[in-house]
Amino acid sequence: MIDAYTRAVEAVLFAADAPLSIDAIRAHAGEGDVRAALAELADHYAGRGIELVRRGERWHFQTAADLAHLLRRDREEQRRLSRAAVETLAIIAYHEPATRAEIEAIRGVQISAGTLDVLMAAGWVRPAGRRESPGRPLTYATTPDFLAHFGLSSRRDLPGIDDLRAAGLLDPVDVAFDQAEVANSDESA
Repeated sequence: MIDAYTRAVEAVLFAADAPLSIDAIRAHAGEGDVRAALAELADHYAGRGIELVRRGERWHFQTAADLAHLLRRDREEQRRLSRAAVETLAIIAYHEPATRAEIEAIRGVQISAGTLDVLMAAGWVRPAGRRESPGRPLTYATTPDFLAHFGLSSRRDLPGIDDLRAAGLLDPVDVAFDQAEVANSDESA
């Protein structure tokens, strides 16, 4: 049996139109052990048609992933990102907050004007303030929608270099370059 405070937390989350932080939940449900209530609700909804999920430091209900196809009436148009947009998104995700100049330095080429616009229109990237350096360049960071779209709880869930190499997602040139560096360092020793 769920206690009154857990029911209040459930009602707040159910009525919310966006994921809520623990402080926001507490502001609506009143003082209590929000974390314990969230754990109880997560257990209660496990294996059901909806589930309680954490995205970053925010919580919300969503349709169970294995049932999402039942709710789609129209086929969503697949949005294909250009290679430049994918590279820019990856740089921002791994190095955030990142300035346009930092992104261009890592990519080795200039970013076209529309690349960041496409990522912001998709809701995956947002302006994150200005860097305290000459010119005060604008910085960019990922959004909670980015985490939700890619099924990540936080940026710490992004794959590391070993994960990418194991999945065969690294450019063969990068792998050959890494191997050459190792061979050169072995010869010098």
